[in-house]
Amino acid sequence: MKRLMILAALIPFAALAQPLNTMNNPNQQGYVIPSQQRMQTEMMTQQQQQKGMLNQQLKTQTQMQQQSLQNQMNANTQRVQQGQMREQPLPNKNGGMLGGVTSSGSGQQHMLPPQSNGSMLNPQN
Repeated sequence: MKRLMILAALIPFAALAQPLNTMNNPNQQGYVIPSQQRMQTEMMTQQQQQKGMLNQQLKTQTQMQQQSLQNQMNANTQRVQQGQMREQPLPNKNGGMLGGVTSSGSGQQHMLPPQSNGSMLNPQN
């Protein structure tokens, strides 16, 4: 009897109590299975991590390609500059072969002494 009285006293409080989880009703529209929701959350997290890693790899690869291209450009520029330095004409003192009056009567300047027929075969030193 004592128990029945205690139970009767607690019934009004039971009416005020709310259900434990109103969202956990499979009959409601939009119900999501908790294990499925956990899997989706884990997969989204993995995808975000992989995306971050791929972006970092892409950034690193791009920087390496840019550095490689810059090195090639620098090497080519240096090669061209060195080639231009080699192609610069030497200073031309006294007009070289084109300028000035020569000592020979014909007005021509010879770099080698005149040769006669056969003189190359019989050098005279």
